[in-house]
Amino acid sequence: MKEKEFAELIPQLPEELALECLTRLHYSAHRVSSLVCRRWCELIRSRDFYYHRKQTGFTRKVACLVQAIPVHDSDSKPVAQPRYGISVFDPVTLCWDWVEPVPKYPDGLPLFCQVASTEGKLIVMGGWNPASWDPVKDVFVYDFTTRKWVQCADMTSTRSFFAMAAVEGKVLIAGGHDESKNALNSAWLFDIKKNEWIELTRMSEERDECEGIIIGSEFWVVSGYDTESQGAFKKSAEVYDLSTGEWRRVKDAWRASQCPRSCVGVMGGKSGNLMCWAESDSGVRVGACGFDLGDRTLVTGSAYQGAPHGFFLVDTKEGQNGKLGKIDVPVDFSGLVQSGCCVEI
Repeated sequence: MKEKEFAELIPQLPEELALECLTRLHYSAHRVSSLVCRRWCELIRSRDFYYHRKQTGFTRKVACLVQAIPVHDSDSKPVAQPRYGISVFDPVTLCWDWVEPVPKYPDGLPLFCQVASTEGKLIVMGGWNPASWDPVKDVFVYDFTTRKWVQCADMTSTRSFFAMAAVEGKVLIAGGHDESKNALNSAWLFDIKKNEWIELTRMSEERDECEGIIIGSEFWVVSGYDTESQGAFKKSAEVYDLSTGEWRRVKDAWRASQCPRSCVGVMGGKSGNLMCWAESDSGVRVGACGFDLGDRTLVTGSAYQGAPHGFFLVDTKEGQNGKLGKIDVPVDFSGLVQSGCCVEI
């Protein structure tokens, strides 16, 4: 028997009340719930339902980390390069989990791939093939509702160590370097729904090993260096206004002397207050990464080269002056964190 076209969400309940019941489902139940009936499936997977949940406060912010996968076999030979997967950390329950591997890369993600999130989805882009170390143009989107990966339109060209951020169903990338190690000033926008790339106006400067963040309606490309000055990180940033489509240069935006990748923080949510998590505490001076999760920030790093990798939570309101509270992490999730992002599911 075919399902009625306008079947009730929940029999004998008003539509508004039924919607509120489904809105309160934990995101981990979405996959099973979407199998109940066609209407539930269409609702739960819809963009409008996501924004309704967000507006009413029923989304949850988790950290998705590009993290080294531990090897438990003590008899196995050490590998030159660890395999990386995507772990998920829930700061409310302090629980950890692994995202299903990308089908094209079942044995580990592309090295140094970039990640970002928008509308509850996780985007993985670029990096180096873990077998050949050749740069790749792959783009994948993970849907937490279906728990499946979808391969999207390739990047227009290969680039490494570029800035990347996402907002309202769109992903922005800028800078990085090409296959000849030339720093880039080009920028592109990827529309997830349309599955297409749009070229943006170029930045005024080349920026390799820069970091991308969204602040309000602006895409910030922080620091980086040009082809002739490798390793000499700029103090400036370039900012793309999503409403006008124009860039502006901000002097002295990055006061740290080191690479900004994965360690840029924003104090008080203000664009003029960028900070470096590597300088926030002596326990995370090496390999520091910081991920804003709303009321708290997850910070990872080591005290010195070769020291154990630590995981900490800090009150976001206190910013760089907040004390890092160390958290215990299961051994399966204690590996090095290369990068990551916050996903509001």
